[in-house]
Amino acid sequence: MHSDVTPTGKISSSNKLIDRLWWATNNSYLSNLMGYPTDCPQREKNGWTGDGHFAVETGLFNFDGITVYEKWLADHRDEQQPNGVLPDIIPTGGWGYGSANGTDWTSTIAIIPWNIYMFYGDSKLLSDSYNSIKRYVNYIEQISPAGLTTFGRGDWVPVKSQSSLEYTSSTYYYVDAVILAKAAKMFGKQADYSYYSNLAEKIKKAINDKYLNRTTGIYASGVQTELSVALQWGLVPEELITKVAENLAKRVAADGMHLDVGVLGAKAILNALSDNGQAETAYKLAAQDTYPSWGWWIVNGATTLYENWDIKAERDISLNHMMFGEIGGWFFKGLGGIHPDEQQPGFKNIQLRPNFVSGLEHFEAEHDGPYGKIISSWKRSGNAVIYTVTIPANSSATITFPLTEGKKAFKDGKAVAAKTNIGAGKYQFEIK
Repeated sequence: MHSDVTPTGKISSSNKLIDRLWWATNNSYLSNLMGYPTDCPQREKNGWTGDGHFAVETGLFNFDGITVYEKWLADHRDEQQPNGVLPDIIPTGGWGYGSANGTDWTSTIAIIPWNIYMFYGDSKLLSDSYNSIKRYVNYIEQISPAGLTTFGRGDWVPVKSQSSLEYTSSTYYYVDAVILAKAAKMFGKQADYSYYSNLAEKIKKAINDKYLNRTTGIYASGVQTELSVALQWGLVPEELITKVAENLAKRVAADGMHLDVGVLGAKAILNALSDNGQAETAYKLAAQDTYPSWGWWIVNGATTLYENWDIKAERDISLNHMMFGEIGGWFFKGLGGIHPDEQQPGFKNIQLRPNFVSGLEHFEAEHDGPYGKIISSWKRSGNAVIYTVTIPANSSATITFPLTEGKKAFKDGKAVAAKTNIGAGKYQFEIK
C-alpha cells in the first residue's frame, strides 16, 4: 500500500546490481509513502523531515509526486511555531521539537518547494511556503548571528567518521538562504532578494573562512561527508572545485573505494563526484557490493534500502528506510545525465551531462517530464560510444559531452561542439 503516484522514471543497464538497486530504492520510496514520506513502515511510521528531503529527487525522477509534497508542505506550515521553528517530525503530536531539529533536517521547508519548481516549473508551492521559509531563516539568523550554526542532528548513522556538526548545519543554513533569495527575486520582492543574497554570502564566507584550507583544498577534517557537502551545495570557490573533487576521489580511494558517510554524505557524495569530473569514482561507489555499500545490502538479499550500513548493527536496524535513497535519483543524473535547468525549469530546457563510465556496457534513463518523455541512452560499440537522446515536443536540451583527451562527438559523421544545443526530436551521436 502507498500513495497513488504514477511512475515517471525508468533506468536499465548492463549491470544487474545497478538495476536491482534502483528497484529496491523505489520499493522503499513507495512503501514509505503514506500521504507523506515516512521513515519506515514497520516501526515509527513518522514523517521525519530529513528522510523526506534526502530522497526528494529520487521521488520526483521516478514518480509524479507533486500533490503528496504539496500536502506535506501544508503540514509544515501548520506545524511551524510563531518564532519560525519546525519540528523534525511532520505531522507531529508534539514529538520533534527537541534541541536538534535544525537545518540539516527541517530544510524540507525550502528544499522540497525548490525541487518541485525545478521538476515541474510550478512555483506555487514555493510561493505558498515563502513566508514560512523566511520565518525559518530569520530564526536561524537570530540564534546564529555570526553565520555559523550548530542547530542540527549531523551526519546520522555514519560508517565510522564523524563530521563537524557546525559545518554541516551551517551548510544547510546556506542552502535555505540561497533558495529564499532566489524565490524573493522570482516573486519581485527586491528588498528580500538583496537582504537574503547578502546573508547567503555571509554564511558562505563564514563557512569557508573557518573550514576551508585554501592551500590544500580540504574542508574541515577532510572526511568524505565534509568534502562532499561543500561540492554538492555550492560552497567551493570556483578556482578550487577541481582540487576539492580530486581530494574527495583520493579520500574514497584511501577508504578502499568504499563509503564512509552518514545520511548527509550519502545525499551529497555521488553528485559531488560525478558533477565535478570524478564520475568513475562515483560509479565504483554506486556499484560496490562489499561492506559498506548500497550493493552490500542487495547481495545479502535486500529488496529495500536499510537504515544502517552494518546489517548486524545493534541499533538503527530498520530494513526499510529512505534516508540513504539519493542513489535512486543519482542514476538519472550521474549516469544518464538528466538534469533540470534552473533558467528554464520543468524540463523546458533539459541539461544533459551523461557520464560514459567504464564498467558499464550500456545505460538508459527515461523520465516523463511536463513536456513528455526524455530519454538519455548510451552504449559501447568497439572504442566508440553511441549516445541516443529523445527530447519531447516544445522543449530543448543542452548536451555537455564528457570528452576525454583525443575524443570528439559526431552527428551524421560531422564533429559537434563539446557543448551542443538541440531542439525537440530524436538524435544519435557517436563519441570516438
